[in-house]
Amino acid sequence: MNNTLYPIKFTPILKDKIWGGQKLKTLLNKKSDLPNIGESWEISDVEGDTSIVSNGHLKGQSLKGLLETLKADLIGSKNYKTFGNKFPLLIKFIDAEKDLSIQLHPNDELAAKRHNSFGKTEMWYTLQADDDANLIVGFNQDMTPEKYLSHLKAKTLTDIVNFDKVKVGDTYFIEVGRIHAIGAGVMVAEIQQTSDITYRVYDWDRVDDKGNERELHNDLAIDAFDFNMPDNFRVNYSKEENKSNQMVSCPYFTTSYLEVTKTLKKENKQDSFFIYMCVEGEAEVSANGVTEYVKKGETVLLPAAIKDYQITSKKATLLEVYV
Repeated sequence: MNNTLYPIKFTPILKDKIWGGQKLKTLLNKKSDLPNIGESWEISDVEGDTSIVSNGHLKGQSLKGLLETLKADLIGSKNYKTFGNKFPLLIKFIDAEKDLSIQLHPNDELAAKRHNSFGKTEMWYTLQADDDANLIVGFNQDMTPEKYLSHLKAKTLTDIVNFDKVKVGDTYFIEVGRIHAIGAGVMVAEIQQTSDITYRVYDWDRVDDKGNERELHNDLAIDAFDFNMPDNFRVNYSKEENKSNQMVSCPYFTTSYLEVTKTLKKENKQDSFFIYMCVEGEAEVSANGVTEYVKKGETVLLPAAIKDYQITSKKATLLEVYV
């Protein structure tokens, strides 16, 4: 089986969103007639939105089908024991033309109990940001449930949340239970657990084209908060060329910053698949005699059974992800 596996690409699943824009088309070359593309799901095993292979002899197969057939060869023995026929990560590019709702995500325990889902620990890497664009992450003061609820009721939530001015390369780790929102004018790469569970707590009093406000989830959200989190969400990382510079490592994923300016011979010692998101430039990823090109805005998956591969570029920036 090993010698038939190669760097796999998938057809992006594009999502029209009330807050979406045009950057996924104009800057990342996504093809769509949707008016406001908010998200490109690059690799997904979310129910009803499973990715389809777009290259090679596995073309047309679903990620779910691949996992059922290849099992540990696709995701690694340890991951297959833990997750079975469920791919553990959801990989996205997100373009916020308008502010996203202020929200948070439940942990594994709550998500399993309420939604039969994983929790949603995630991280953001900023690909592009307009001048003076912000993200909301965490609170700007010590918080209690009582203080939070009084501001929520008074519609003064924006007085207590932390606005962070953002630029290209800024990276944030969003743990479950932390209030957050991507601000208008920001495009990010998002790496997260396979989950589509979001608790919206404030949506800027927006209405859709039928005059309806989107559903809020404040009854569910109050139990999902961790009000005692430290402000440790900004990720500091080094950018040494031709080396995997670790950004985030948590039980759900490890992500590194990899700037490639030559041919790198890579060896997979992790008993995991590897994902490469190209966030700048373009690169060739080669394994088992097959070469795939990834350019800015594209993503490739290397199955766990591939132990030796190489990445070649004159200049490319990749996010390297494994579990």
